[in-house]
Amino acid sequence: RFTDADGGEAGRFGGTARLSVEIPPWTVTPSPRVLEVCLRFGLPMVMEGRQVCRDLRIDPRPGTITLITGPSGSGKSMLLAEIARRFPAAREVGRLPFPTDVSVLDAVAPTRGLDEALAILTACGLGEPMLWVRGFRQLSDGERFRARLARAISLQLRERATAPLLVDEFGAVLHRRLARSMAFNLRKLASRCSLALVLAAAQDDVVGELAPDTVIRLGEGDPEVTLHDMERRRPTSSLARRFRIARGTLRDYALFAPMHYRKRDNLGFIDRVFVLREGAQGPIAGIVVYGRPSLELTLRNLATGNRFRKDPGRLNRELRVLKRLVIHPDLRGCGLGRYLVERTLPQAGTRFVECLATMGAVHPVFDRAGMRRIGTVRAPASRDDAVGKLARMGVDPLDADFASHVRRRPTVRRIVSESVRAWYRSTTACGEGRIARQTATTLAQTFRQLAGSQPVYFLWARDEQGWQLIDEQTMNPAADTK
Repeated sequence: RFTDADGGEAGRFGGTARLSVEIPPWTVTPSPRVLEVCLRFGLPMVMEGRQVCRDLRIDPRPGTITLITGPSGSGKSMLLAEIARRFPAAREVGRLPFPTDVSVLDAVAPTRGLDEALAILTACGLGEPMLWVRGFRQLSDGERFRARLARAISLQLRERATAPLLVDEFGAVLHRRLARSMAFNLRKLASRCSLALVLAAAQDDVVGELAPDTVIRLGEGDPEVTLHDMERRRPTSSLARRFRIARGTLRDYALFAPMHYRKRDNLGFIDRVFVLREGAQGPIAGIVVYGRPSLELTLRNLATGNRFRKDPGRLNRELRVLKRLVIHPDLRGCGLGRYLVERTLPQAGTRFVECLATMGAVHPVFDRAGMRRIGTVRAPASRDDAVGKLARMGVDPLDADFASHVRRRPTVRRIVSESVRAWYRSTTACGEGRIARQTATTLAQTFRQLAGSQPVYFLWARDEQGWQLIDEQTMNPAADTK
């Protein structure tokens, strides 16, 4: 424990402190080249020291964010190091060891539920499933920084730590849109989970999204300290203010298909496409696709009192299906997916909109957009039979050589093709021709996704009468239903 300059007491785990940081004078190490440079440019051999801050008051309480900003060389890292020294229980993200013998997903929040782990990863800019299953060594420098930040946050939450979490060079290795997106998500996490965050960043373009409680600007003179009353000031996102929703086309979706886990699937009959564009003519940041539904779905019949059972005419007039929602990985977790769905549901042009979403089990985007969670769709018995037949043949869809089995063994290809064909037939009313054109790799990937898929069924109604129709049904929304 230590006593600050005001005579108050700041503890190991938190409290108020006053800090003084000084860059001491230092002597240039002489060499012929160094001497020549000093003579040419008039540099002294002994450099003057300077004061970074004197009696600077900091108060990194849980639920608050302190941002230290200033040009390179202004002393941000030295001030952060002094904070670490004065708060021994503080966790420094840059020094945090990261396990290399497990996936990123298993290293982040291993003792918490999958939905919480994915929420933390997404908030830290790791919103791609492909990144979740990689090892730390397979990540880029920017991805490693984000993975360390996610692990540090998960440890803070697990330990219910009140000491500050220290992040140096925040956003330094990120492009600016991703840095602002992460700042917005960190603000939400700090407020929701009572995290004490102290960030150092050379660029202050994240202030709008980060909404810090305290901003400390370092420079040549005394630090400039700005305090914000967060009880009266909600964080605002300059990202959200810049986005516009417009009609799109399938050519727009072609740009986003690789970002979706079902990127190889045909979309079937498409009705309307909407894009989320940064500015009037700026780049597209998200897309949602609405199309025609399959003819029969048990959960739909349960939720609507058999309104559409054996009535394809009414089905086509009154219902559309939300087939795809993709937000650029840089912007996931900022609420833009909810915003895009919420604003476009009334523009789908029908009384009802349904959605089958595998991510619905771990992400509440559709709930928050106003859709009703009806239940989980259980895999049909025929698909379970297919998995069982493959197992008896010694074939596991999760093995790396699964595509090779599909390519080399006619019986395996027939079992896989029949299962995928049944899925296409039920969702897009076609499939025969598509199966013949697909490679073994594509078939294997599609079957693997189907074998592990248990999508959640959501339904949206335009008017109160539609909701009353749904409420009249007797069903268990949590139950698996064919």
